[in-house]
Amino acid sequence: FGSSGCPAPAPTRRGPPAPRAPPPAMTARLKKSRHLRGQVSNGRGRIGKHRKHPGGCGNSGGQHHHRINFDKYHPGYFGKVGMRNFHFIKHGKVIPTINVERLWPLVSEQTRTYYKEHTDKAPVIDVVKAGYMKVTGKGQLPEQPMIVKARYFTKEAETKIKEAGGVCVLCA
Repeated sequence: FGSSGCPAPAPTRRGPPAPRAPPPAMTARLKKSRHLRGQVSNGRGRIGKHRKHPGGCGNSGGQHHHRINFDKYHPGYFGKVGMRNFHFIKHGKVIPTINVERLWPLVSEQTRTYYKEHTDKAPVIDVVKAGYMKVTGKGQLPEQPMIVKARYFTKEAETKIKEAGGVCVLCA
């Protein structure tokens, strides 16, 4: 109640409704603990005593008093495997690839038509400059010679480029 004797207005809630409390788990009078009241050890036995963590907390004792369990159900839990790699570079083995069918879109359409008419010369498609390293062999190539520069070629890509009259040039 405020100083005037009237109850203060309840604050208005904004936003989503408050989460409801879960229903009570079980009636208290039906619990086992009610039945065990008055018994000295509460159903835990006189000798062992109900202590907090008699075997240790968590994974403790895996190499000592819980060894049998760890060896039986979790073999290989302890120890190391393999070699260590100091300064492991995750992107060290990344090889961006491009398929044979996507080689011609690297040069403009007018370049392709120009070299279609002037067959004495062939365009140089530098895959490395476009950000790729490896040429793979998916797709078809038009029967038009070209010079492809890349670091790696698959066998299939090499045969398709050569069948179209082109050349594969390896560059570092």
